[in-house]
Amino acid sequence: MAISVAREAGAAQLAPNQLRAAESLLDTAQRNLSERAYAQARNNAIEAKNRAFEALANAESSGNRNLR
Repeated sequence: MAISVAREAGAAQLAPNQLRAAESLLDTAQRNLSERAYAQARNNAIEAKNRAFEALANAESSGNRNLR
């Protein structure tokens, strides 16, 4: 969800590194979940959410700067 919101806010163009990190962490979380490494999956999912929010904040900030 957070990754989708960040993507919709333009993070792919305005904060690509944070968005890629969030996507990578989510992929790792899903892999860990399938391997029943639940604690690690949870940690990766939380970190993915945090990175997505960073990407969102950076995209919004960059977008506002471009409007001035």
